[in-house]
Amino acid sequence: MNTATSNLRRAYWLKTLHEWHWITSALALVGMLFFSVTGITLNNVALFEAPPVVTNRQAQLPDQLLSQLSALSEQGMEEESVALPPGFSTWSRTILGVETREATQEWSDRDLNLSMQRPGGDAWMSVNLSDGKVKLQDTDNGAIAYFNDLHKGHYTSRWWTWFIDAMGISCLIFALTGFFILFLHAKNRPATWPLIGLGLLIPILLILLSIH
Repeated sequence: MNTATSNLRRAYWLKTLHEWHWITSALALVGMLFFSVTGITLNNVALFEAPPVVTNRQAQLPDQLLSQLSALSEQGMEEESVALPPGFSTWSRTILGVETREATQEWSDRDLNLSMQRPGGDAWMSVNLSDGKVKLQDTDNGAIAYFNDLHKGHYTSRWWTWFIDAMGISCLIFALTGFFILFLHAKNRPATWPLIGLGLLIPILLILLSIH
């Protein structure tokens, strides 16, 4: 292969790699900043954690909803989860400000306990099936805990899970195109391979020396 052809091929690959590199960097920029910052807050939880704010509320369940839940109690004790009346979710959201449609259920012949997990907090609700008294305890762990849970994908929707996957693919393409750009420039930049080797060596040494 002559020099002119080799230079043309190199120029083509450089242009293509640069295009993919800047496109993925633009798509992933905000996400990379988010996951970088939350990686720091996750790794230093003691420095950033805030005291939880616990709110207790009480309410009276309407008779119609109480009758519907009472009728479901036997089925609930036999099965792991049952479909709660649609009106109950609307009532709990309107009166108590919590979403119960995907709550974890625990039934007995006397009450229904619901556990609701969300990024940065959780809520626990108890419904007395005898008199309809409802108790709610809502815990908010603060904004940092909220973003940390988003980083880990805890208690999020499938849409957020897909976003994390898309971010991972974008970052992977960004890193690989960056590597091949370095490869093509390595001949004129002698420090390229020592720096890449150092970037590989540091985490390996830390694993070997500090993690047992």
